[in-house]
Amino acid sequence: MRSVWKLLGVALTALTLLSVVHPAAAQDTAVAESDTTDAEPDTTAAEPDRVFVYRVEIDGAIQPASAEFLVNAIAKAGDERADALIIELDTPGGLVDSTRDIIQAMLSSRVPVVVYVAPGGARAGSAGVFITLAAHVAAMAPGTNIGAATPINIGGGDFSPGGPAPADSVAEEQTEGQSDLERKILNDTVAFIRTIAEKRGRNAEWAERAVREADAITETEALELNVIDLVVPNLAKLLDEIDGREIEVLDRTVTLATAQAEIRDIPKGLRFRILDAIANPNIAFILMLIGIYGIFFELMNPGSILPGVAGVISLLLAFFALQALPVNYVGVLLLLFALVLFIAEVKIVSYGLLTVSGIIAFVLGATMLFDAPGSFFRVSWSVIVPAVVVTAAFFVIALGLAYRTWRTQPTTGREGLVGERGVVRRGVDPTGQVLVHGELWKARADEPLESGTEVEVTAVDGLTIHVKRT
Repeated sequence: MRSVWKLLGVALTALTLLSVVHPAAAQDTAVAESDTTDAEPDTTAAEPDRVFVYRVEIDGAIQPASAEFLVNAIAKAGDERADALIIELDTPGGLVDSTRDIIQAMLSSRVPVVVYVAPGGARAGSAGVFITLAAHVAAMAPGTNIGAATPINIGGGDFSPGGPAPADSVAEEQTEGQSDLERKILNDTVAFIRTIAEKRGRNAEWAERAVREADAITETEALELNVIDLVVPNLAKLLDEIDGREIEVLDRTVTLATAQAEIRDIPKGLRFRILDAIANPNIAFILMLIGIYGIFFELMNPGSILPGVAGVISLLLAFFALQALPVNYVGVLLLLFALVLFIAEVKIVSYGLLTVSGIIAFVLGATMLFDAPGSFFRVSWSVIVPAVVVTAAFFVIALGLAYRTWRTQPTTGREGLVGERGVVRRGVDPTGQVLVHGELWKARADEPLESGTEVEVTAVDGLTIHVKRT
């Protein structure tokens, strides 16, 4: 009971710390650290003639944390009257809700937004296509690519623009047997991307092919097809190339003067750095397992403290990460069911059937844990397989040994005397003395026993043992 109260105390402390971090990051829109703000007060308003642009980097899947960061960066650039906001993009895709939040912020931005797919080898896949097309100026570095924006729906939930779909999947979507839900999702996505392309004067026909056929092209093809505005090798060249361009921003026309502009980076705040670090399906999955192991070990060994503390912190971090990931609760239930089967194997003789069933449930739960397409929103097999082996071994071997030890007959103390054999040294009628374990005990029996009779201990009552003839 004492260990349970300790765990509750740790949980409340951790929740308090998270609640402190969350509002602090939200109030400042998580685009600058508090110590930097205190040391270098913003003087942009006092220097209206100074030309500067903000730059942010997005490297990874588009999810709620990155969407919130980008929306806040766009708002900051507008509030501080920056000449432009540069988004350096490298993404395989992401979630549709997060993508729509970013697009809405870009279309209503008060400053020009420039999307630069870089460095070489980067890509604007799936959700990245929408973001690139929505930019006031779209540019790509040599050796990059863009495309494959086919929406993929898994498990019947809200669709997400994921990675490129296989060719046979695309073909099937074009057949007459396509379901009403699939047609609605596809047509809605096509209308969405055509609206963005037409709004920015870009190739709407190719944008539709990127959705319907998962078409992907290189940076040179994108330039020829009027998907982007220019191809440049670096950021300095980009600022020189777009200098003097007239950009329509909301209800006004802005002439860019970026040739000599100062570049100011917008760093991610503490909350977003934490989310970026742990909002990875593999890391969230591992944290959840560590949390379960730690709490379970603490409950089995009250007073250990360290496993319980580590378990609670890991579990809270896992829950914090899961809020930024598309969780499928069927997968969570399968994982919990697998743990139940592993525990049952310890107490029920099933000749391995429960263990095999638990492994199957565990693998299915891990693969279904996140309801989103693309490998970037799934638990890797390189993580699932070791986790299955470690979990099965932990419950079947470690807990099995502990359970058998608990069921073992005590060999020391008063309980250890029960079942032991001895020899009567002084006749028992109804009491006498018996030698057991080299010790003389006062003994009681239900029948008279002569000296030298072999007896067995049946019970211990204080300092008196009860015996019977063997």
